[in-house]
Amino acid sequence: MTNDLIQTLAPDSLGPTVTVGEILVEIVAKQTGTGFLEPIDLIGPFPSGAPAIFIDQCARVGGAAAIVGTVGDDDFGVVNTERLKRDGVDTSAIAVSPEYPTGSAFVRYREDGSRDFVYNIAKSAAARLEWTHEVEALITRCGHIHVMGTVFASPAAWEITEHAIALIKARGGTMSLDPNLRKELLTHGQTEEKFAALVDKADLLLPSGEELFLAAGVETENRAIEMLFNRGVKEIAIKRGKDGSSAYHRGGTHTNCPGFLVDEMDPTGAGDCFGGAYVACRRLGMPLEKALEFGNAAGARNVTRLGPMEGAGTRAELEEFITRTARRS
Repeated sequence: MTNDLIQTLAPDSLGPTVTVGEILVEIVAKQTGTGFLEPIDLIGPFPSGAPAIFIDQCARVGGAAAIVGTVGDDDFGVVNTERLKRDGVDTSAIAVSPEYPTGSAFVRYREDGSRDFVYNIAKSAAARLEWTHEVEALITRCGHIHVMGTVFASPAAWEITEHAIALIKARGGTMSLDPNLRKELLTHGQTEEKFAALVDKADLLLPSGEELFLAAGVETENRAIEMLFNRGVKEIAIKRGKDGSSAYHRGGTHTNCPGFLVDEMDPTGAGDCFGGAYVACRRLGMPLEKALEFGNAAGARNVTRLGPMEGAGTRAELEEFITRTARRS
């Protein structure tokens, strides 16, 4: 293994991995069905928001981790900040809004496994991000930034992310990108141009489904990988859901890792947990194959718990899960 392969991402010693974006609570319907047009039993609040899920798993597996976000001055905000603090995330750049409530997502699963959502994000504290002294103090000591596609929905989050990428890259840091995008969203405003600019800056890309093809602009996997490497991406980790994952390094290394056999209770957050574990493990110096294994384990373990980050595992918990859980052939 070459040194270039080991050091695709800036080492954890350079400073924490940081992410920017929405921090929410999630409230889940106990009964499957369609929508929220009648009284039903609910359970929650659970800490949530894709960036929060990612960074919580990153910290749980042992990586230095931090988040920039805003919560309301309410119990839902406390639920989130206390969970993140407990799990080792630097919360110094989480602002508390006295005027807007913490963002929320009500979720109901249908019989086929699809979901209905009622969100309050745009009119909540989650959308009230600002570049503050606390944010600047955090960003100037971070070694890596992880960008999620949800940043395109918030102009404030986008501005902070752009500025943060420049500062972190200038000090020798790196950037990973989880597209988390649908094709339809790329037709809205400047999203397509912004997405292309992020891909060009990414050291690591973590796509799932058609996101690899959206990033490359072609519809065959090998060609897409080749084109992305030519644009400067150094490493690609493809999330394949229950079938596991694959990783490709620009130096020529390629590895596959099968998925784990689990009984799924709640699929929300699986991809975010995969990303959090994978990024942390790579920054801690793990080879591709080991990082994929931990990423698969983090995603699979999380779906066995109700709540979007309730199954996020420590390194010891994930090692135990890997040892005792069967894999797909």
